Amino acid sequence: MKKIALLIAGALIMNASFAQMNDTKEKTVEVGGAPMYPSKNIIQNAVNSKDHSTLVAAVKAAGLVETLQGAGPFTVFAPVNNAFDKLPKGTVESLLKPENKNTLTKILTYHVVAGKLDSKALAEKIKEGNGKAELTTVAGGKLWASMKGNKIVLMDEKGGMAHVTIKDVYQSNGVIHVIDSVVMPQ
Repeated sequence: MKKIALLIAGALIMNASFAQMNDTKEKTVEVGGAPMYPSKNIIQNAVNSKDHSTLVAAVKAAGLVETLQGAGPFTVFAPVNNAFDKLPKGTVESLLKPENKNTLTKILTYHVVAGKLDSKALAEKIKEGNGKAELTTVAGGKLWASMKGNKIVLMDEKGGMAHVTIKDVYQSNGVIHVIDSVVMPQ
């Protein structure tokens, strides 16, 4: 009986070791000081990025955690904390209030496009559009992607611009592109 227990324990330890080896072999991208694992979903990864704490707080306040943990696939243009700092003073605090949940949800879902559009797919759409790709957001608005040198640039409905600073952060349910400004719907 002891031998069977030892064999089972040994098998469990070996399984755990192999699982750890697979985790470390995953090709990750570092965002906000944390590795982003392709086997994890958007929320599981985003909560570990110190550069996205404002975005995570906003997603929680808007009640979008469950949605972004869903199957997707989603393409998320994820503004860093500094992007939110560019907004007029008091904007973020105001948006996080329960009475502004609908406005916050509209802004956040404006950063999400259905489907998995990595930088190669975006570049193809930009080429097909003669230098500009029109993207329909989950909020129902439009974003326009173009290239500036070898960087992807987004233009929002108000004419604001955001640059992709880290591209192709693959997730189990889509892809994230880190951006340096918050894009705003009309």
